[in-house]
Amino acid sequence: MANGARFDDAVKAARSAPNLSVGCHVVLVDGTPVSPPDAVDTLLAIRSAEPDKFYSSLSAFAARAMLGGFDRDQLVAEVTAQIRKIQAAGLQVTHLDTHKHAHIFPEILTALLRAARICGVRAIRNPIVPVKALPARLFKGKRDLWKRYGQVRMLHTFSGPFLQRTRRAGLLTPDGVVGVIETGSVDISLLRQTLASLPEGTWELVCHPGYNDADLRAVRTRLLDSRDEERRLLTSAQLRQFLEEQKISVIGYREFVEKSAKNQP
Repeated sequence: MANGARFDDAVKAARSAPNLSVGCHVVLVDGTPVSPPDAVDTLLAIRSAEPDKFYSSLSAFAARAMLGGFDRDQLVAEVTAQIRKIQAAGLQVTHLDTHKHAHIFPEILTALLRAARICGVRAIRNPIVPVKALPARLFKGKRDLWKRYGQVRMLHTFSGPFLQRTRRAGLLTPDGVVGVIETGSVDISLLRQTLASLPEGTWELVCHPGYNDADLRAVRTRLLDSRDEERRLLTSAQLRQFLEEQKISVIGYREFVEKSAKNQP
């Protein structure tokens, strides 16, 4: 997050792992702009108690995005500013994604595609969980996940247009994402079932590993203990063994782009 409170720390950590794929997690909701506020005024929740911030409510943001309430040039300018801040820190931005998967909305996707081309970014997250990767049996009996399962199924109306527009813009994107429904509820059993159900292709695992410390508890998030659990799970020998058994290769966006470029005619 170019406008994150710990941006400098994140840059330092990324520099210590030069082979790491580093994406720009574009923030247009629940955060503050990199651009001067008066230059992106249509993106801000001006009537709120904090008028220099983006909308904190995803539903309010979605309504405005669907109604075309954001100035398109301002959207592109802000996304570009966020990407360039990371690039100016000496990091290669390998891909783009968005906080709260905001680029599922066509107007936001347009801005990301334009900004990616301006800044030379080659890839973008595909925020759709394909139906083939959504066996309902995984979520039966899990009431906290069933609602999100229904919401994700509804988003498939955006799938076709997303792929068409991304390809026309010359950007690369994986086949989709997994882990969205399971956010905050991942355990080894559920993750194994999710990964074992993957169709052939290249998929992005959405996850939120971390440490449940004082800094995290000071932030407005429901993901607390689950971050510790995901960190332990994702670095476990048990998971590595399972991936080998399933013949699942773990790559980053850097490798994805390089491999895709070699396969293009």
